[in-house]
Amino acid sequence: MLGDVTNKVRFKPYAIGRGVRMRIAVASGKGGTGKTLVATCIARVLADFSPVLLDADVEEPNAGLVLPHKIERTVPVSRPVPAVNLASCTFCGECAEICNFNALAVLPDKVMVFNELCHSCGACAYLCPEHAIKETEHHIGVLEKASLLSGGTMVTGRLVVGEPQSPPLIKKVKEAAGNTASYVIVDCPPGTTCPMIEAIQDSDFCLLIVENTPFGLHDLALSLEACRILEIPCGLVINRWYGGDDREVKAIAEENGIPILGRIPFSTELARCYAKGDNPLEVMPEIGDILENVIKQVEERVN
Repeated sequence: MLGDVTNKVRFKPYAIGRGVRMRIAVASGKGGTGKTLVATCIARVLADFSPVLLDADVEEPNAGLVLPHKIERTVPVSRPVPAVNLASCTFCGECAEICNFNALAVLPDKVMVFNELCHSCGACAYLCPEHAIKETEHHIGVLEKASLLSGGTMVTGRLVVGEPQSPPLIKKVKEAAGNTASYVIVDCPPGTTCPMIEAIQDSDFCLLIVENTPFGLHDLALSLEACRILEIPCGLVINRWYGGDDREVKAIAEENGIPILGRIPFSTELARCYAKGDNPLEVMPEIGDILENVIKQVEERVN
C-alpha cells in the first residue's frame, strides 16, 4: 500500500543531480500540533527520492515509533567542558570572570565547575594565565542512524536524561545529514527557545504546523517571529482542520504575509491509526496529495 502512495509523487526532487539539498524544517511552537505526523508523512511521500529525516526533538524523539526502520549505527555524542588542574591553578579567579554563564566558581582553595551551565565556548581554557584548564568530554547523548524501510535514512538524537542542554546534540543530528540528499526533513522540538532555534537554523524553508486553538495561535505568533529574526522563509499547514474555522489563522497569515500551504482535515480514524503507529497514508491517502502540493509550493518559493 505504501508503494502505491509514494509512487503518486509527480514532481522532480529539488536540485537533484547537482549535489544541492533542500532542508525543510517542520516546527510549530506549541507541542502536540502534529509536527511529527507531517514530518514522517513527508518522508513517506518522498520515499522514492531517499530523503533524510532528522528527529531533532532529542528530549523526546518519536519519529521512529511511526516509521518502520532498521538501526544501522549508534554513535555517542559529547561536548567539551573544563577540567581544572589544581596543582597549576593559582585561584586567581580569571576563569570565573571570563565565563558569561557562571559555570565556574573560584574559592580560596578550590574551583567548582558546573557542567550543566557550561556552554563549551572554551574561553576559560584559552585565557587561563597558568594554562591550568584543559577541556574534557562530557557525554550528552547518542545519535542513531537508521535506514527507513519505506526508503531513505533517519537520524535520531537521544539526549541523556537530566542533561539540560540539547542544542549541541541537535547540531550533531543536523551535521549527520551530510550534503548529498535531495531532501532533508527536520522534525523540530516544540517551543521557540534555543532547541527550536538550533533545529530550524540554516533551513531553506520552515513549515509551521498550527492548530486553530488559543494556545496554538499564541505560539504561532512566537514561531513566526523566530523565523523572521533568522530570515527563514516559512508557510503554514493547518492540522486538525474542521473546515471554515480558520479565520484567526488566515488573519495572522495575512498580517505577516505568510502563505497557508495546506490543511489536514480532522479525522478520528487518522488519530486512531497514528496512535497505534500505523501508516497514516493508508487510512487517509489524501494526506499524500496534500503534502505533495505543500512540497511543490515550497520548491516554488525556494527556487
